[in-house]
Amino acid sequence: MLSALRTIRSPTRRAATQIRTTAIQAQRRAGDISDAFASLSGQRFEPLAPEYAVLKSRLIKGHENEVRESWDRLLRNLREEIPLIVELGSKIIPEIDFKDLDHASDTFSNSLRKRGVAVVRQVVSEAEALKWKEDLREYIRHNPQTNAFPADNPQVFELYWSRAQLLARGHPNLLKTHRFLMSYWHTLNPHTPLSTKHPISYADRLRMRLPGDTNFALGAHVDGGSVERWSEEGYGLGKVYDSVWKGKWEDFDPWEASCRLPVVADLHQGVGACTAFRMFQGWLSLSNTKAFEGTLLVNPLLAKATAYYLLRPFFSPKRGVDPGAQTASEAVTNSDDFLASDNWVMDATQSSWIHGATPGRAQELSYLLHPHLNLQKSMIHMPEVRPGDYVAWHCDTIHSVDKKHAGNSDSSVLYIPACPMTEDNANYLVRQRENFVNGTPSPDFGGGVGEREHVGRIRAEDLSRLVDENACRAMGLSEWDSNAPGLALGERVILDRANKILGFYE
Repeated sequence: MLSALRTIRSPTRRAATQIRTTAIQAQRRAGDISDAFASLSGQRFEPLAPEYAVLKSRLIKGHENEVRESWDRLLRNLREEIPLIVELGSKIIPEIDFKDLDHASDTFSNSLRKRGVAVVRQVVSEAEALKWKEDLREYIRHNPQTNAFPADNPQVFELYWSRAQLLARGHPNLLKTHRFLMSYWHTLNPHTPLSTKHPISYADRLRMRLPGDTNFALGAHVDGGSVERWSEEGYGLGKVYDSVWKGKWEDFDPWEASCRLPVVADLHQGVGACTAFRMFQGWLSLSNTKAFEGTLLVNPLLAKATAYYLLRPFFSPKRGVDPGAQTASEAVTNSDDFLASDNWVMDATQSSWIHGATPGRAQELSYLLHPHLNLQKSMIHMPEVRPGDYVAWHCDTIHSVDKKHAGNSDSSVLYIPACPMTEDNANYLVRQRENFVNGTPSPDFGGGVGEREHVGRIRAEDLSRLVDENACRAMGLSEWDSNAPGLALGERVILDRANKILGFYE
């Protein structure tokens, strides 16, 4: 651990130069979760800069007919599948007990691949999860200066380095859960420098939502960038969605990982925008929470919903809106005539609208902007969760939270996504590790003083007494064993490369 601390204070030149840009290296401006969303920060959705119209035309050039036909096929698929989702509700979301991870059923596996979301039960004991929640409350009580949203009734806390968070992220059961979930991803090239068996620890914040709250009313959205999904300098670097742009959305594989490695998901350095590759977003429950009690909702369509929100900006309705309008009234939006395939045509001249996208913010969706998803009904509540349960959703998944917490007790979670070891994620660990030492916010989040002066925050030199060697490795504080038996070539390569990036050897 002492050598790791020396490394933190004196990162290698190699590690420093491999970070993509000086803009990413710089600490972000101070902020809270509202800065990541146009709707929470009071910003209106408007047409984007003219170059986005040119970009849209370029993406589908030469494939216009194929894209038009694929849109019709997609709308037919949505009309068939959404009623099934509405009928099944939360039952459509697959669940598995932590003790069964080593022998998951085909039913669970097939459902996870199709739906992109899962609940893993009893990852940690209920008593342990509740103890962490009480420790967090104590930490907050001792540090009233903690930045949180909303300021007058805090629900989401800009905390990253509390004892409870570090214990949870480093818990062997959680790391095993991450390895299990990430095993559903695959690569076309077995030599890809990537390991889902060696997750990194991504420091995220926490939520303690109180009964009656309506401020933390995050609508339907997708993290991991917004305009970047269309940009050739964003997701286009890995050609992630090329099959969609060619009119073959059925060929899009949301579980193929190698195409995600070159992606830049944060072209505009937004506060709260993610620069690490998170295969799954997730949280560990610290409460008993069920539907309408401040919990998560997801759209369990994954590949089809992704194809829809990608293609939506290329099409406009013929009936039901005034010329040039981007949305219709709620009554019109729900009508069969408005949603009919023959009412939707590809724009002859592409506009600069990318519906719900704002540079530097998350991708947002709504029933008015994305009517065929029927989000009022197809956003499904998570099943009831208990303290110690873990909820995970694929990084392309549309998700939201209850508009109102109508329960009688807190709805509290620790946000802990599942992140593989990649070169970019190793570079992220260098920056995150430095922020850990300094007590400043995790690199993807709003900057500022953070927890530097917080009473009771955990120091790097304390961590080895709290968690095991694998957790320290996941935090970038201990060297990975790149010579361990059983490693695939790509795994061995990325661990060796990560050790160099993290400064353990030249």
